[in-house]
Amino acid sequence: MTKHWQNNKERSTPLALKAIRWVALHLGRPVARALLYPITGYYLLFAKPQRQASLQYLTRVLKRPATWFDSAKHIHAFAATILDRVYLLTGQFNKLDITFPAENIPLSYSKNGTGCLLLGSHIGSFEVLRSYAVSNYPLPIKILMYERQAPMMVQVLNALNADVANTLITLDGSPSGLLKVKEAIDNGTTVGLLGDRIMGEGTEKTVTCTLLGEPVKMSTAPILMASALKVPLIVFFGVYLGGNRYKIHFELLAEEVILQRKTRQQDIQAYTQKYVDILEKQMLETPYNWFNFYDYWQSSE
Repeated sequence: MTKHWQNNKERSTPLALKAIRWVALHLGRPVARALLYPITGYYLLFAKPQRQASLQYLTRVLKRPATWFDSAKHIHAFAATILDRVYLLTGQFNKLDITFPAENIPLSYSKNGTGCLLLGSHIGSFEVLRSYAVSNYPLPIKILMYERQAPMMVQVLNALNADVANTLITLDGSPSGLLKVKEAIDNGTTVGLLGDRIMGEGTEKTVTCTLLGEPVKMSTAPILMASALKVPLIVFFGVYLGGNRYKIHFELLAEEVILQRKTRQQDIQAYTQKYVDILEKQMLETPYNWFNFYDYWQSSE
């Protein structure tokens, strides 16, 4: 089984992705969604590491032995969110039913000129907020992204909307990305990043947390960044509810991340575990929404 997400290779081709994009835009969402079934079948049969990771995760979250049918539902949900990125990026929000919470926490900070960190995950769709915010809300937003994971998909989809594509701050290991984050925060911009993956052993600091009853390594970067920038840290989910329905969820993790000098490591651990607890709660509520298709718990070591 694939032990790290960076070892997962894109199994598609630019031609296939462009073909799906063309179908979505020219033949409509019902036809495009019908294609998700053979696509799901292909990945279920031929993407063995991803299927194994799906079954491993689902067995944990469902608290019973997961079946291939469970994994098919999992893969299909992921494929559906990728398809819907086409409509989100082209501003066709009328095709989707997107529910926002009564309190838009990052927008309330932005209106006061305060930048914040929006801590997402591979639950549901981050795009459902990014595109919607760019087109419909006065919410300035930038997204930190590790583009090398799926360069073909990023290129094909972002070509649909230059405004949304320009919200990306690429993570490439250089200081320039962090300087862009500080500049954005200083200008009252919301900066989003994903907190449920690590770059790899030896490349960043981690702590061990408990997720679904088992230890798992988590990056400390979001906590350290929020502490250094002295900004609110908000957890975000764009949960996929099936069909064309999405639900936006915001949860304030900390008004300000404070790391005491004498208890710095314990404080980092506590804040990170709090994030993981919020993740776990959402996983249990919508188990087919978490899209980390690799050996997340490193159980095959």
